[in-house]
Amino acid sequence: MTAARQPEHGEATAHIAGLLREAIVRGDFTPGARVRQEQIAELTGASRAPVREALRMLAAEGLVTLVANSGARVSSLSLPECQEIYRVRERVEPLLLRMSAPGLDESELDHLGALAEEMAETADPEEFLALDRAFHLATYAAAETVVLSDLVHRLWNRTQAYRRIYTALMDERARQTVHDEHRLIVAAIRDGDLDSAESLLAGHIRRTRRQLASHPEVFATHPTTSNASAARRPA
Repeated sequence: MTAARQPEHGEATAHIAGLLREAIVRGDFTPGARVRQEQIAELTGASRAPVREALRMLAAEGLVTLVANSGARVSSLSLPECQEIYRVRERVEPLLLRMSAPGLDESELDHLGALAEEMAETADPEEFLALDRAFHLATYAAAETVVLSDLVHRLWNRTQAYRRIYTALMDERARQTVHDEHRLIVAAIRDGDLDSAESLLAGHIRRTRRQLASHPEVFATHPTTSNASAARRPA
C-alpha cells in the first residue's frame, strides 16, 4: 500500500478504506495477515481514528475480520464459503451482464475483445488476474443498478486472493478454455444473443467454482504476511 497525502478530515476514512481495499485486492495482504492500525496511520499520515473507521468499513464488506483484543486481519474463506459466493455469482452476474450488454457500444466491445486477446497472450499470472478483472467488470459497466453492481464488486473482492492462488495452478488446457469462453462471451454480446451470453458466463463461473473445489489446498491456512511486506510499497 502506498503512502499518500492525508485528505481533508471528512474524507480521510473513505480514502484510507480505498487504499486498504486496493492493497488487499492487489495481494499486498494475504488471507489471515494482520493489519496494524499504527502502521497504516503512519503510512497515510492519518490519526488512528479514521484508520479504525476504515477497518470497520472493510469489515462490513467482508474483507477484514475484527477480533476483540487482537485487532484486524484480512478475512479468509473456507472452501464451503467460497463455493457459496461462487454460486451467488453464477446467479447474479449473468443478470448484471444482461442488464449491461445493450448499453455497450462498438468501441467498448472492441476493448473487451482486446482484453480477451491480451489475456490469451500473457504468461504472467498477475497480469492475467488484472486483465480478467478488467474484462468482466467492463462487461457490467453499462448496467444501471441500485445494488447489484456494488454486490458483484464485493463478491469479486472477497474471492480475489483465491483466484490469485488458483491462477498459478491452472494448466494449459484450463487456460485455453478460459480464453475461449472470454471470446465467446464477447461474440454473443456483439450478436445481441443475450441468452447465450448469460449461459456462457454462468458456465464460466461454474467451471471456476468446480476447479477451485478440486484444489482444497488453496483453502488451507495461509502463512500470514509480515507487517513489513504487507504494507510494502510497489516498485
